[in-house]
Amino acid sequence: MSIGADASQGIEETQMIIKYPATKAVDQIDAFHGTEVPDPYRWLEADVREEDEVAAWVEAQNKISSGYLAGLENRQAIEDRLRVLWDYEKFTLPTKRGDRYFYRRNDGLQNQYVLYVQDGDGAPRILLDPNEWSEDGATALGSYHPSPDGSLAAYLIQDGGSDWRTVKLVDVDTGQVLSDSIDWVKFSDVSWAKDGSGFFYSRYPAPEEGEEFQSLNTDQAVYFHRIGEDKKNDDRIYARPEFPDHGFSANVSSDGAQLVITVWLGTDDKYEVVLIDLKSLGTEPVNLITGFDHEYSYIATADGRHFFFTDEDAPKGKVVSTPAQQIGERAIWTDVIAEQEGVLAGINIVGSRIFANYMEDVKSAVRIFGLDGSSLGEVVLPGVGAASGFDGEPDDTETFFNFESFNRPDTLYRLDVASGEQSVFKQPDAPMEPDDYVVRQVFYQSKDGTRVPMFISHRKDLDLTKTTPTLLYAYGGFNISLTPSFSVTRLAWMEMGGVYAVANIRGGGEYGKAWHGAGRLLNKQNVFDDFIAAGEYLIAEGITTPGQLAILGGSNGGLLVGAVINQRPDLFAAGLPAVGVMDMLRFHRFTAGRFWTDDYGDPANEKDFHNLYAYSPYHNIESGNDYPAVLVTTADTDDRVVPGHSFKYTAALQAADIGDAPHIIRIEARAGHGAGKPTDKIIEEYADMWAFIAKHTGL
Repeated sequence: MSIGADASQGIEETQMIIKYPATKAVDQIDAFHGTEVPDPYRWLEADVREEDEVAAWVEAQNKISSGYLAGLENRQAIEDRLRVLWDYEKFTLPTKRGDRYFYRRNDGLQNQYVLYVQDGDGAPRILLDPNEWSEDGATALGSYHPSPDGSLAAYLIQDGGSDWRTVKLVDVDTGQVLSDSIDWVKFSDVSWAKDGSGFFYSRYPAPEEGEEFQSLNTDQAVYFHRIGEDKKNDDRIYARPEFPDHGFSANVSSDGAQLVITVWLGTDDKYEVVLIDLKSLGTEPVNLITGFDHEYSYIATADGRHFFFTDEDAPKGKVVSTPAQQIGERAIWTDVIAEQEGVLAGINIVGSRIFANYMEDVKSAVRIFGLDGSSLGEVVLPGVGAASGFDGEPDDTETFFNFESFNRPDTLYRLDVASGEQSVFKQPDAPMEPDDYVVRQVFYQSKDGTRVPMFISHRKDLDLTKTTPTLLYAYGGFNISLTPSFSVTRLAWMEMGGVYAVANIRGGGEYGKAWHGAGRLLNKQNVFDDFIAAGEYLIAEGITTPGQLAILGGSNGGLLVGAVINQRPDLFAAGLPAVGVMDMLRFHRFTAGRFWTDDYGDPANEKDFHNLYAYSPYHNIESGNDYPAVLVTTADTDDRVVPGHSFKYTAALQAADIGDAPHIIRIEARAGHGAGKPTDKIIEEYADMWAFIAKHTGL
């Protein structure tokens, strides 16, 4: 490997051993239930934008990592190829309001998708172009919400990757941005009143200066904003000041008569539901669902009934309904679609039909039902993969859906609800042929005998009689399912000659509540065992070897990578923990971290503490073992998983006696947890990651 003059800073070219920057260790010891736990890098939790000492550490680490990565063989060639592969027209699913269609489009390499509007079958025109909002391309369109008649659109601005949003309004006819502006919005969408006079949203109180990216998020409330008014005049519609941890999602019912407020407490899908009469806002709210015991998610209102998805007495999900006009506090529920063998992963009501998207062994099957639950057939999908979409109103005559797989780019379809006729709405001209790649699903046994699915993808002409550098990816938490999806970055890895594998490990939602529950709280070790078993399967099948196996995971998946590297450093050649939760004893002290106790447990509970401490990546790095090469990635504006997690973990790796493989960190500026990251930054980051694992797996 060649190292240029600028790239050699801090690296001994003869031995290729990195001289890491010195990291101060402090005498910080915390007591948890009688156990003393050192935390020598506590000071790295401080905000990099507020603390000069942390900023200097970040600069020193980036100097080392950028030098090392720039010197990797083929790194520039990988970036150049990523730009070629990325450069094709892409679209998102449209939203229809009135006679207008709203959708996002990227002409290829634009940093941010552009919002277009199209009147009927007319020519599309640009409504909002976020690429004009900042010089570095790091200001993004978070989401958009057209008014019922399509004359206005509320949109949420995301800056620098932060979870915070600012709500603005644009006149769709003229393109003029109105003076309305609402800040400190987080974990909230917008729901319009049916008369278009304004919209409902949720926001938090403004944080203290300097605490925007660190402080806990509490005291959210639901507000109504009237068009043209200052936000200080917005009506507070619903709040629970006695329960500052409660959060709220507000949706105007399909008939416009009620506001359906979903109350959430953490990341578990267990909700309370409150109804507010919009015709008489002064009346007492109706508590439709009380107690955070089950999921009750609002679908739509049709035929005088509210339809909900629930997992009560149905771990894989079912559809129920209740009269829209509630009498008293006791709802009367009727089963509409009973639990089936597949997991009910998505549900919509369009054109008086229920579109039920099932996940069967992680692949989509979409069935159609009447409002009475009668079977009306299936949506014919173009192959084996994942379908999404089917949004709309109960009286709409058409809907749209997306279909994709590991070897098939997103294609958007228009579906006539009455006839079932499909047509292609937007189809990308991606620089690849799906038939040139193979996608197959296998099942392997985990440590306790559990049968776990895994997708394996690669070039069709790859000679699998020889072992091959392989990238294994998983998530394993928060009921999130990894369905077949297309990614330019994964395509680039496969085009390079690598195998790409996705393990659908426990902790996700691939098989319903039981699958999720088997990988959370005191069962979390199952997640790591499943991932380790996936690696062992790939090796036993002769697909790869420990010297050719790399692992990747982000957020909760970053925790996964850090934990399994500690537990089985011999099994992997390289690890890519991205924006990971690495300190399992302090995650709940920052921003949204308190929500995650639903999946992880609370260190204040003694049983939870011992479980968390046993696998926490930061606390379980063991000197004396040769570790794989590790490239940690994070960003300075990540206010979901604060970068201090990755900073402390990296410092601990570099201080330990774990061999000569590089253990470095790449810290992006003006980027967050992932959403809104500009194309340029994504390409550069993946070029670094792919070059790093190519080097250490021999690709």
